[in-house]
Amino acid sequence: MIHAPLAGTSYPNSSRRYEKVAVIGAGSWGTALAATLAKSGVETRIWGRDQIVIDEINAGSMNSRHLPDVLLPSSLTGHTDMSQVLDGAEAALIVVPSPSIRDVARIVSHFAGPQIPVAICAKGIESGTGLLMTQVADEELDTRPVGCVSGPTFARETALGHPTAATVAFPFSHLDRLKPGESPAVRLAMSLTNESFRAYVSDDLVGVEIGGAVKNVIAVACGMMTGAGFAENTRAALITRGLDEMKALAEALGGRRETVTGLSGIGDLSLTCSSPTSRNMALGQQLGQGIEREKCFDGMPVVVEGEANAVSVTDLARRVGITMPICETVRSILHDGAELGGAFAELWARPIEAEPRAMDVAFMHPASDEDIASLAERIS
Repeated sequence: MIHAPLAGTSYPNSSRRYEKVAVIGAGSWGTALAATLAKSGVETRIWGRDQIVIDEINAGSMNSRHLPDVLLPSSLTGHTDMSQVLDGAEAALIVVPSPSIRDVARIVSHFAGPQIPVAICAKGIESGTGLLMTQVADEELDTRPVGCVSGPTFARETALGHPTAATVAFPFSHLDRLKPGESPAVRLAMSLTNESFRAYVSDDLVGVEIGGAVKNVIAVACGMMTGAGFAENTRAALITRGLDEMKALAEALGGRRETVTGLSGIGDLSLTCSSPTSRNMALGQQLGQGIEREKCFDGMPVVVEGEANAVSVTDLARRVGITMPICETVRSILHDGAELGGAFAELWARPIEAEPRAMDVAFMHPASDEDIASLAERIS
């Protein structure tokens, strides 16, 4: 039996799903999460700005703009009035692009119950303040517990019921540790979990959120080198060293390195860096092929989180004294006018270092300037 508990382990059956959950944001990921909740038997209402999208959800259980080949649960209802979506909700998910989190959280605070938990489902660091998305929302949501949902998840696959796992993270109070089944993290994880979606629980918001923000930037780097014609060796190196950058920043901000080796860290990183389904990877690929930024995505105004994150992540790293050479390279190309080939050649020509940070040794790279210039030409 695959359900059999491990020897010496107890599984108290004392947690409850939330009965009513509001999802704020009817894009692809918001719709996928709403569908997951509804499929789990939770009364789910979704808010969106576009009346056409909402009408289609209600009339045809479809969101053809964002998930064109997915039939949504018929129990899922949509609204353009946020007060209707939040009325009576026991929990809420905010699923909008990271630059909109503050404004949307402020609106949610006017309609949500004073104690309902709110999970942020966007990844990034706020420009200027250096705040994580949960910290941004926390400033606007008063007394409400704020957490996040993150992990290696493409919206379409999630909505289609492909086996998927993610992490639900909230702070754990003393009472939460005494009665974990009543904690927001566990109850929301139970609410999301069904036969195809599996949620894990964490109390490390910093570690979970840093993973989600940094992976976007590393995915742009992987896309750039893939677009330039390089393959598995190069991507594996960028993923592995990108993970090290992720760990260093998380630890500097009070997160756990262990978290970064989980779903919201290496899991999300490996997914986003390995498929052009990721907009971050796709942007990098097009730039690596020599396509000008304004002509990427056929000239459509596609929001790519890693583009803004390249600045906010490196600004934060500089502030806390952490070196993130891959993220800095992406920033230099996207925002500082650096030439792609030269920037990556310089990244590869950095001093030779020990992989364990504790060794603290470094030596000048032995390649000649001519060799480095030759690599820059190959990348370009």
